[in-house]
Amino acid sequence: MSSLTIPATNGTTTPASKSASPRPRKGSSGSFWRYLVIRFLLIIPTIFILVTLVFILMRTTGDPITAALGDRLTADQLAERVAAAGYDRPIVVQYFEYLGQILTGDFGTTLSDNRPVIEVLLTYGAATLELAFYALIVAFAVGIPFGMIAAYFRDKTPDAILRVVAILFYATPVFFVGMLMKLVFSVWLNVLPVSGRGTTSTELEMQLLEGKTGIYLWDALRIGDPGILGDVLSHAVLPGLTLGLLTAGIFLRLVRTNVIGTLSTDYVDAGRSRGVSEFRLVTKHAYRPALIPIITVIGLQIALLLGGAVLTETTFEWKGLGFQLTEYLQARDFVAVQGIVVLLAVIVALTNFIVDVVAALIDPRVRY
Repeated sequence: MSSLTIPATNGTTTPASKSASPRPRKGSSGSFWRYLVIRFLLIIPTIFILVTLVFILMRTTGDPITAALGDRLTADQLAERVAAAGYDRPIVVQYFEYLGQILTGDFGTTLSDNRPVIEVLLTYGAATLELAFYALIVAFAVGIPFGMIAAYFRDKTPDAILRVVAILFYATPVFFVGMLMKLVFSVWLNVLPVSGRGTTSTELEMQLLEGKTGIYLWDALRIGDPGILGDVLSHAVLPGLTLGLLTAGIFLRLVRTNVIGTLSTDYVDAGRSRGVSEFRLVTKHAYRPALIPIITVIGLQIALLLGGAVLTETTFEWKGLGFQLTEYLQARDFVAVQGIVVLLAVIVALTNFIVDVVAALIDPRVRY
């Protein structure tokens, strides 16, 4: 039996099986939700491994009480304190008890100032979050436009200068940049505060504010005093620049490389053939696809920012988690150190999950 044919417009015939329209493609919503669930479930083993590593590393020096108070108590007093805290039990028992405490939100009590660790995390975590926010603003404001400029002047003098600057940004130690900033803007020019998050009067206003969040920028906006807001912002300039330039160098190189790659694609060549200027191609067509890799590495940069925050906060006496971590390390308060490090690890894991979700929404290819 001959197959059914359909007349074509040119007088020929076409088999019906070939002329039929292709089957519709399956929607990508299923793959997105599957990707989302998988990425979320991967957070659990990630956090578990990080918590386990922190616990083991903290116990390599012995129990926290001996490390913190061993030189201030007699042998009998020390043994009594160790037994009362349960640190004389097998390490496996302590480990599973610690996991149970974390699941209930109990990170223990600091040894040096007898405060619940969760209180320390809530009090000083807002300051670190605010500093990371300032740093990201600097990183985007510097890295993206200068990366586009470097791509526009590819292999020319501005490009060479900007590449060297980018290397200096992320290769120079954070504490050195901080001290240099303080020397120039606080000592020589005397235009910016040398340390702290605000003057004494501002700190007092923040402490007396009802329902304070610990994020000085937001609290200053709630107070509504332009003087306090200006004081908060002036104190944030140097720490934000110091930490932000570290990430800005990485963003600059990423944007430059990806814009140059995008400029060689077919649709940009088509625009160039229609007479579109090179400047417009860079600023209107090539830079948006180049931002996708930046979004995917933000999670890694958050870890870099939190690591740099320890040195930045210490340099500028910015009382956040990094500053307190240094204080507790000097006091050998490993209970507090363990809680802060675990929180930072959780923040990094959750941030990477959020970044993966955003990247999958922007670029569907990430889901496969």
